[in-house]
Amino acid sequence: MIDFLDLAEVNRPIASQLNNAMLKVIERGDFILGQECEGFEQAFAKYIGVKHAIGTGSGLDALTLIIRALDLPAGSEIIVPANTYIATILAILHNQCIPVLAEPSPITYNLDMTRLAEYLSERTRAVIAVHLYGQVSDWKAIEKFARENDLALIEDAAQAHGAIYAGRKAGALGDAAAFSFYPTKNLGALGDGGMVTTDDDELAQNIRMLRNYGKGRTGDSELLGWNSRLDEIQAAILSVKLPYLDSNNNRRRAIARQYQELIRHSSIQLPLAIEPSAHVWHQFVIRTSQRSDLVRHLEDKGIKTAIHYPVPPHQQPVLCQHYRLVSKQHQLPISPKQAARYSLDMQLPDSDILPITERLSSEILSLPMNAALTDEQVRCIAQAIDSW
Repeated sequence: MIDFLDLAEVNRPIASQLNNAMLKVIERGDFILGQECEGFEQAFAKYIGVKHAIGTGSGLDALTLIIRALDLPAGSEIIVPANTYIATILAILHNQCIPVLAEPSPITYNLDMTRLAEYLSERTRAVIAVHLYGQVSDWKAIEKFARENDLALIEDAAQAHGAIYAGRKAGALGDAAAFSFYPTKNLGALGDGGMVTTDDDELAQNIRMLRNYGKGRTGDSELLGWNSRLDEIQAAILSVKLPYLDSNNNRRRAIARQYQELIRHSSIQLPLAIEPSAHVWHQFVIRTSQRSDLVRHLEDKGIKTAIHYPVPPHQQPVLCQHYRLVSKQHQLPISPKQAARYSLDMQLPDSDILPITERLSSEILSLPMNAALTDEQVRCIAQAIDSW
């Protein structure tokens, strides 16, 4: 049996360090916005190469607070890849903004820069570049597009801890970036946690206030804030794990190379790393038009897989409801060119509105990928696929 992800096995090599770190916090009795959070924020900012890192309660909160701190007018449009996880979309909706769902590249799964101008309108105020599966988006092209159109540029780096573009780390590229420390991430806590990184002093100060009831230096609430703080125990755990991130990412790269060398099945499309030494392989995602059959075959061999993500955001009920609401209020459910494809009476959007996204969601399959996998397990998985 090969599990898709065994977190106990992943954490076992440093279990004693994790236990000691938690015990110190418990003995000190300082659980919220204390020295562990401050210390990890400083260490993470240094690692990423930015001036500010602000711990939050989750990755969703980190992205929500970035958009809130930008103070965009209600009804602003934000371009976002249509194949992202629903959390990226929810952060936009929580700020009364409109997600403009853009098709991804079928090669990299990140934003297709050749089509990005199609989604631009007079209401567009920002772009969220999602570094999906651990590979940084085509940043040179995205940055050029954003600057030419005076758009805020946000990174969703929830899957890209340690990923690199042109010598700079994900999280140090845009106006601000959001990270998640969900336990399955390359840098994962033992619970929820998130982080905002930025070089913008004013933005950082606003986010620090927003995460803590909008409190300013006097302790009075000056902004309409949230309660979203990285707690001391999770910060202590992440401080232990951060020094191992690069070596764990290197192990992931080695596993990815093995998969790419060993899997030879003609019905399998392997993922492409534009720059192999920069990709951190949060997921190793293959494609096949016969996914269900392959999943059953691998399960029969004792191998677990996963799908990231089986239902794209535009087909989930919360977004369909929002489209109807937005249509009545703004007449712009996604973008001017796409608006005509929606009907206020429809339960779901047309099935062909985002054909690339929908095809990807029906074909992608994530193989086991984590630093605890052995070479023998990787060979076993590859052999099982080629015997299909």
